[in-house]
Amino acid sequence: MADEYLVHKVRELGDIGLAALLCLISREHCITSTDPEYLDDLTTELELIATRTFDLTCAVVDCTPETTLNDFVTAIQIPPPQTKPTTPRTPSPLHARGPEQHSYVSASRGRDAGSANTITSAQLQSHAQTQRPHGTLRPMPSLTLNPTSRSRTSSPSIGPQQQQQQQQIANVVLARDLDRAPKAVQIQCLELMRTRRIFTRTAVQTCPKQFLFVAVLGAESAGQARLTKHLNDHFYISHWHDPYDGFAHVEEAAEEEEEGEGRERSQDNTGGDSDAASIASSASVVRRPRTPKSPSTPTHTTSLAPSPGQIATTDWAILQQRNRAEKTTDDNTAHKSQSQSQSQSSDVLFTETDISTLSTLTLQTDVDVEVERYQMNIISFLRLHRAVMPGSVPPSATTHFRTLVRSLAALHGLDFATPEMVQLAARKIYAHHVAIVPPHHERSMQWGSDLNAVTALLEGVQPEDVVEEVLSIVDAPL
Repeated sequence: MADEYLVHKVRELGDIGLAALLCLISREHCITSTDPEYLDDLTTELELIATRTFDLTCAVVDCTPETTLNDFVTAIQIPPPQTKPTTPRTPSPLHARGPEQHSYVSASRGRDAGSANTITSAQLQSHAQTQRPHGTLRPMPSLTLNPTSRSRTSSPSIGPQQQQQQQQIANVVLARDLDRAPKAVQIQCLELMRTRRIFTRTAVQTCPKQFLFVAVLGAESAGQARLTKHLNDHFYISHWHDPYDGFAHVEEAAEEEEEGEGRERSQDNTGGDSDAASIASSASVVRRPRTPKSPSTPTHTTSLAPSPGQIATTDWAILQQRNRAEKTTDDNTAHKSQSQSQSQSSDVLFTETDISTLSTLTLQTDVDVEVERYQMNIISFLRLHRAVMPGSVPPSATTHFRTLVRSLAALHGLDFATPEMVQLAARKIYAHHVAIVPPHHERSMQWGSDLNAVTALLEGVQPEDVVEEVLSIVDAPL
């Protein structure tokens, strides 16, 4: 069971952030859609969730019918951090030694002190023979540095091929309008999701450990957000965001920008007012006339001269004014830092440890036999529904169904699954899998049903309607 702090952070998430968290826990990918006119806001919302909530790098790919494979590969990569070039070090002249003698002191000291401070090679050999009478004298190595050896320590130049190899794939890839991309690009996306790597002309790029691929589509419902058959079946969940629910991170970023602009204006206005107030207060202070001989001493020294350890009246007023100004500045700085710390603490941030903990709790979730039977009944009724095209509910959706039920239990802080979690998982899993059968391929047409009647029956039926009808038919366990 997850701790209360982790469950509290999960409850602070919105529907889009919750969908991203579920995919990161299961290491799967999702489809996110909304009305086409709000697609820009949805893309920005996903970018802010990736960077602020999960602290992950994000890359946006704007797909068009003219998008090529090279354009897609280039767009999903982030440039490496730029490092400052290192300059070669010049050799120091203090380390140079002559071939005739080896001095332990500098040349200037040797010239000043004479030959007494200089040890010649003959003296060094006699000293070594005195200390080691039975040993062999080894020749002294040359201490002269080779100027060319310093230049080898400089960093080698990096070619364009090595720079391309240093680039990494972003943690979160947002493929906007992926349904408009060519089929070759969609197949490349499928390969990226399956193998977590992508081939370029010069190297093989591997995805990071935390990797999420999101297809951002414009559609009127979750059932209408579709891709190619194999790519569509490989996605984990699909979420359709209602624009009337708003975009929390986008609105928060706009408010922060407005507050920053207003704070700058207020600081400018306050700075002008404070200057005027300080000038007015300085003019109101009584200034004592000073003698031309000693500007720092009042004229009436007998009555106005301060005693030792005291301050003059004029200086005391100025000092009080400065203390008030410094205190006001310190209070404003403390209030600003406190508000910034509160705003930072209010941001929900899921670390890699939190995601790993939730993933472990997902594997430890217990599913009762009755709940498992309830899942299988939902799958059977979906496949046998008269409005569902045969073969549109793949076996991979069953695996995703079971995984999502366990993940929802872990996010709720439970170690067991409930029927309500099964219903929620069915709505998120099968909305993009179920395909509505054409009227002339409906099952009852094999036994002589009227085509017009079948067409009227299937008119306006969406995949979400089929899922809701199945959930209303299948009895949930008590």
